[in-house]
Amino acid sequence: MKNQKTTPDNKPKEENIKPRFEFIFKRKNYVFMLIGLGVIALGFALMAGGGSDNPEVFNEAIFSWRRIRLAPTLVLIGFGIEIYAILLDPEK
Repeated sequence: MKNQKTTPDNKPKEENIKPRFEFIFKRKNYVFMLIGLGVIALGFALMAGGGSDNPEVFNEAIFSWRRIRLAPTLVLIGFGIEIYAILLDPEK
């Protein structure tokens, strides 16, 4: 047995073995995760607003194309990028 010495009670003792810290993902995965997070944040930012200062006045801006179609699509695309980043094999 390499790197092992016996103690007085004849049990093996590990010597010079350091625990290795490794990230689960590689750099390429984290870059795609940040891109996906940015797209999700952009989608939520585009959904914001459209309210009215006066609760008795209805504002039609809440039903704009940007809030109903574009922003949710960007959020879903961002989640798709996140899934791709998790499943991506950076070795290929």
